[in-house]
Amino acid sequence: MDVWDVSILGIIQGLTEFLPVSSSGHLELGKAILGDNSLPKESLLLTVILHFATALSTIVIFRKDIVEILKGLFSFKWNEETRFSLKIIISMIPAGLVGYFFESEMEMLFGENIILVGFMLIFTALLLWLTDKAKATRKPVSYSNSFVIGVAQAIAILPGISRSGSTIATSVLLGNDKPKAARFSFLMVIPLILGKIAKDITGGEISLENTNILIYGVGFVTAFVSGLFACTWMISIVKKSKLKYFAIYCFVVGVGAIIFTQVNG
Repeated sequence: MDVWDVSILGIIQGLTEFLPVSSSGHLELGKAILGDNSLPKESLLLTVILHFATALSTIVIFRKDIVEILKGLFSFKWNEETRFSLKIIISMIPAGLVGYFFESEMEMLFGENIILVGFMLIFTALLLWLTDKAKATRKPVSYSNSFVIGVAQAIAILPGISRSGSTIATSVLLGNDKPKAARFSFLMVIPLILGKIAKDITGGEISLENTNILIYGVGFVTAFVSGLFACTWMISIVKKSKLKYFAIYCFVVGVGAIIFTQVNG
């Protein structure tokens, strides 16, 4: 892949990690359209770099929240920050279990499985449509809600199901405040992304040998910058209940992906 291809994939990752349209699904579509012929380990390295970039953009956007949470934790008191951290930990359990016990099975679903991406995007469209119709409340995320939202995040490992879309949708459909749902959704994924990156690096899944620093650096920068924009924009979108437009988009792209597989099959 050249600089332009990686730039496009970086922008796709940065935007779709936060917008409710499935970053994994769009990356698979992007690789298929661009004709990604890279070796599996090279493709995995690029995916890891792009995900790290968007995780970093989340940390930048929510830096004040993260600092307050850490301060509360290190005060060693049962305060709001401690309770919020416990909810984050609870939400990580389902995805952590799926990733640990079914990692190889989940990886088989990737690799330009475009027809699956298409159907899952249509499912995401349905979730977003229902969420947009939900009534506004001021209810915070509870402990039981955290686990259910975590289950939604685990299901969103499937390419084509939006992680942010499914977790925010699940939270809102459970009756939670929409801005709080978006904040929880974005913060809950940071430990999982960083943990997955650490596992891939220490487990020897990726290698930095013969790595083109320029190409991967461009991908990192484009994903990080577009991620900053998308994260801020998504928070505003959720507050204004404008998810139906993304529902329409996911439906159209999902149908288009299915047609693409039939025409090129």
